[in-house]
Amino acid sequence: MSTAPPPPELAPYLDEPPQLRSGGFGKDARLRLRFERRGARSILAAMERKAPLLVQKALYCDEGMPELPVVFIISNAGGILQGDRYTMDFSVAEGAWGHVTTQAATKIHEMDANHASQAQEIVLEDGAYLEYLPEATIPFARSRFLTRTRVRIAPSATLLYGEVLMGGRKYYKAGERYNFDLFSSTVSAERPDGASLFVEKFVVEPARSPIGRPGVMDDYDVFGNVLLLTPPEIADAVAARAASAWNKAEGWAAGVGRLPNGAGLVYKVVGRETSVVRARVRDFWSIVRPQAVGRPVPPEFAWR
Repeated sequence: MSTAPPPPELAPYLDEPPQLRSGGFGKDARLRLRFERRGARSILAAMERKAPLLVQKALYCDEGMPELPVVFIISNAGGILQGDRYTMDFSVAEGAWGHVTTQAATKIHEMDANHASQAQEIVLEDGAYLEYLPEATIPFARSRFLTRTRVRIAPSATLLYGEVLMGGRKYYKAGERYNFDLFSSTVSAERPDGASLFVEKFVVEPARSPIGRPGVMDDYDVFGNVLLLTPPEIADAVAARAASAWNKAEGWAAGVGRLPNGAGLVYKVVGRETSVVRARVRDFWSIVRPQAVGRPVPPEFAWR
């Protein structure tokens, strides 16, 4: 993915920063994780890292699924800066399980040159199960960020992939609601033989197309996008329970739909606060896991 030509929305943001060059020393972060089955539980069998992306070790802290390795991605950079190029590869072997998240929200800092990008490759073999649920992404004013994710998944595997995008630093000074320059996200999925399942892309450019208007985000500030790639019988069971709804009093709206080619489901939610959107994503996750692997999602920690 890193060799693909830049998409048209990046054309205004290809100038080199006057400080460190884009993708140079300290700006070329890489992370590779592989999960494999060992007896009754799964393990983090391989891990490669290049700062500022770090991983320490897998934890078995999920009370609902104690055999599940939980990995927290850590950044020692304090956020994503102009010219940063991140690459992350996750693979889950046959019959193995894994959960990947981040230690905190991802902050995309203000930029005056170039852009930041992230390329992700996710591979799930037969019967594999991966939950990839990072914390929210916060684009600061004048930031530009491109993320591309490619998924290769076996028909019997399940991937729960989620991203939560905030409209900016809502409570910073007078507020930074949709003051970023660009946020572009693409997720494509295919079978191991290369057969395409779907491509989903959304490009947010607030200066070119206002976001806070009816039919887009209206008065909502947080967007959650969850993809469930799973066998049809699991998708059917989840869809039957994950009802679309609008709750004006609590300030959120959510809907579930079908992905093409029998790939699974898409669940989208908007809300006025991050905590509200996270709660709806967690509700969806709590439906998915019992259907996919017969295990519950544990109660949320009291301090969350």
